Amino acid sequence: MAKGQSQDAVPETVVNNGGEDSVTEAQLTKLIELGIALSAERNHSRLIERILLEAKELYNADGGTLYLLKNGALTFEIMRNDSLNIAMGGTTGQEITFAPLPLHNDKGEANHSNVATHVALAKEIVNIPDAYEVDRFDFSGAKKFDESTGYRSKSFLTVPLTNYEGDVLGVLQLINARHSETAEVIPFGLGRQPLIEALASQAAVASDNQMLIEAQRELLESFIKLIASAIDAKSPYTGGHCQRVPVITEMLALAACRAEEGPFKNFSLNDKEMYELSIAAWLHDCGKVTTPEYVVDKATKLETIYDRIETVRTRFEVLKRDAEIDYLKGLQLADADAEALKGAYEERLAQLAEHLEFIETANVGGEFMAEEKKERVLEIGGMNWSFNGEEQPFFSENEVYNLCIERGTLTAEEREVINNHIVMTVEMLDQLPFPKHLQKVAEYAGGHHEKMDGTGYPKGLVADDMSLPARMMAIADIFEALTASDRPYKKAKTLSESLKIMGFMVKDSHIDPDLFRLFLDAGVPKTYAEAHLLPDQLDEYDPADYLS
Repeated sequence: MAKGQSQDAVPETVVNNGGEDSVTEAQLTKLIELGIALSAERNHSRLIERILLEAKELYNADGGTLYLLKNGALTFEIMRNDSLNIAMGGTTGQEITFAPLPLHNDKGEANHSNVATHVALAKEIVNIPDAYEVDRFDFSGAKKFDESTGYRSKSFLTVPLTNYEGDVLGVLQLINARHSETAEVIPFGLGRQPLIEALASQAAVASDNQMLIEAQRELLESFIKLIASAIDAKSPYTGGHCQRVPVITEMLALAACRAEEGPFKNFSLNDKEMYELSIAAWLHDCGKVTTPEYVVDKATKLETIYDRIETVRTRFEVLKRDAEIDYLKGLQLADADAEALKGAYEERLAQLAEHLEFIETANVGGEFMAEEKKERVLEIGGMNWSFNGEEQPFFSENEVYNLCIERGTLTAEEREVINNHIVMTVEMLDQLPFPKHLQKVAEYAGGHHEKMDGTGYPKGLVADDMSLPARMMAIADIFEALTASDRPYKKAKTLSESLKIMGFMVKDSHIDPDLFRLFLDAGVPKTYAEAHLLPDQLDEYDPADYLS
């Protein structure tokens, strides 16, 4: 009796099986070739599908099922039946709707009534010549299936798939071995059973390795997304950026892969290359973990540890108080002109209110601050106010410098700190021992602030130095930043406003014109907007307006 054989499952009459039980040299050679092939297979669905199909061929079985053990139950992964033309699971795309088979019931009792769960629990092979003549296992499900289809489930061979540690990964079950000449259903002979055991062992090792690779991949992806989430959580003003840029990048990359004409007709990314680009997109801002929060979170021009606009408001209150004191003192004079004094007082209050409103608006920041507005900041800053009896300028030099920032809320020095995140991104990624299929992650992630004309950073690359995936990520990064609705220093831009700005960037040779055209022609902005932007951002736009 074969090793691992269930002691009461096979009668002694099943020995040679009418000449169908012998092992040929060709089958042994096939088994060796199969072992090599299984170790090289990287697609898990194809892997387990091939395991079942090769086992069926070895015994000329009419059907078979491969189960995988998940969460304490055997789940149906692959099902085949030649006579009934059934092909489900695996690469077929046909979902198997049968419920998993639990190894234990609700009371924790082992389920030995089902042959598949018994094999998983006992880790032994069970060979049954005729299911209708066996009382040990419950074949009511098979019999019910036979009644509804007219099929006759007869011989069964059920084999556990165990890894090198003895853990059960799944179960392989073959049904109805057929005579090679007559196609008559016969028992599964013992002679070929060692081949099935060897196949099961090879399959378990290959499947275990595949699951280990998948587990490592999931761990890597989860860790990367954890870093991205941490970066987004670090600042409430850029939350979601690291998660949205990969979405836009992938949409643009897929559009380039689908192009049948034009500059991208020969462009393609296989699954590994697309995965590499996705990882790079998730990591494109990882260097921001080193950026100080007071810079990342600088929502207004005067913000440091706190928004100094509050201090400015206090100064205006002091000036209003001084104006009121001057007004009241004037009324005490013998020759006071009450009406004129009141008019001057109210005019002063209105002027101060106007100045304050202007400074509050300037403090928010925007796309551009004109020279006349900078001059007005200097004019207001030239006023004096009294503190502890001493006259001093209304604004400090630092406050004037910050209020005169032309775009956004960052000074040149603070922007340099922000820009340094990409340097840190490259340095951090260069230190990671990426496997061969992820070697370009650092290049893609580190190039999203480069410009076509060489004025970008950190390396000042020109168009010919930049790969297409890096250029794609640059467009994705810009579009996400323009349309983001979680930035306190700017209003969320509509699609047309964002694309207009990007159109100017194309004219200035900052972003790739061909990719921008593809970006528009493929409808990426609208598709992305419908899923991720606010309803009032989804205005109509004509791509032709931005492609001149």
